Amino acid sequence: MNTLTYKNFIGSFNYIEEDDILHGKIEGIIDLVTFEGDSIAEIKEAFIEAVDDYLYICKEVGKEPLKSYKGSFNVRVSSDLHRDASMLAVKRKLNLNQFVKQAIENEIKREDDCCCC
Repeated sequence: MNTLTYKNFIGSFNYIEEDDILHGKIEGIIDLVTFEGDSIAEIKEAFIEAVDDYLYICKEVGKEPLKSYKGSFNVRVSSDLHRDASMLAVKRKLNLNQFVKQAIENEIKREDDCCCC
C-alpha cells in the first residue's frame, strides 16, 4: 500500500490491475472518500482535490472532519510475543499497557524524526 499526505490527511492507494488504475481513499475519517488516477501525478492531484472537497463539505454541514478515537483498542499477537512483552515490561518496572503505550510513542517519535518521510 502506498500513501500520500496533504493538510495532515493521509491517503492510501493501490494499483487495481483489472481496471488498470490507481485507486485510493482518505484514511482517518468516518466517511468513505475515494479518489483515483491513471498515473502518480493524477492520483496525487485527485487526493488533494478529494481532501479539499471533503474539508469544504464538512465545514458547510458543521461536521468535524477527523475520526475521533476512544484511546483503547485490542491487539492480537502470538502467545510467545505476549509472554516476551510481559516479561520485558516487568524487567522495566512497567505494566503491559504502559509498555505497549511506550513502544507506540517511540515508533511515532521515530517516524516524526525521520528526515525522509
